[in-house]
Amino acid sequence: MESVKSVFKFILNTIPRPILIRLSYVARPILAMLLKGDKFTDPIDGKSFRMFLPYGYGTQRNNVLSPSTLSLERHRLLWLYLKNETDFFTAPKKVLHFAPEQAFYQLFRNQKNLDYTTTDLFSPLADVKADICNLPFDDNTYDVILCNHVLEHIPDDTKAMEELYRVLKPGGMGIFQIPQDLSRAVTFSDDTITDAKERARIFGQYDHVRVYGRDYFDKLRSIGFTVIEEDYTAKIAPELVDKYCLAKGEIIPVCFK
Repeated sequence: MESVKSVFKFILNTIPRPILIRLSYVARPILAMLLKGDKFTDPIDGKSFRMFLPYGYGTQRNNVLSPSTLSLERHRLLWLYLKNETDFFTAPKKVLHFAPEQAFYQLFRNQKNLDYTTTDLFSPLADVKADICNLPFDDNTYDVILCNHVLEHIPDDTKAMEELYRVLKPGGMGIFQIPQDLSRAVTFSDDTITDAKERARIFGQYDHVRVYGRDYFDKLRSIGFTVIEEDYTAKIAPELVDKYCLAKGEIIPVCFK
């Protein structure tokens, strides 16, 4: 299995990301068959494997990428939260999903209770091509907004948050996950860093414009959201945190209007 990890790490570090994503979905059934076992389970589809795959740019994390759904830690955590703590899968909901993740896209599309719209500037999965800072949707339209690992790419994240607040219905729920360094009190950005490799080293990816700190939640509150800082891994049995390959201590920002 170490040879599988080594090959996968090499592929991650050498193949351009758009091509890698397409290849991953073609290879998914083969990966799932080769790695079938009972040590780790993807809660999204219930399939189990003897290992998950490594993932990450530069410093890679082991046992994080599901061979079947290609979900990462944050996707599996969000799935468990929506399934166990909300009526997302049972009550009628008008949903707006930014930059829809492949791990969720078809599952959410097939949910009969959801009036489901996807949006993004570039994603081929987007129903509506739109700028998050200038959305073409009416005020107070959506019961649920999912906007995960998007805001760290947006130079004017204040305007983006204001647009998210505007189109969310009163009483509606938004989940706005971001890569976050909880050891930082204050969000860090520096536009003078222009080298792509240096930006990737400092910000996690070359196209991230900031590293969010703990002040992220208060910024959402300043827009008008009521924010619950949901440490959901603390509510899950430790053995399941390990079995589902979750990131212990990751916070889900659950926002209400």
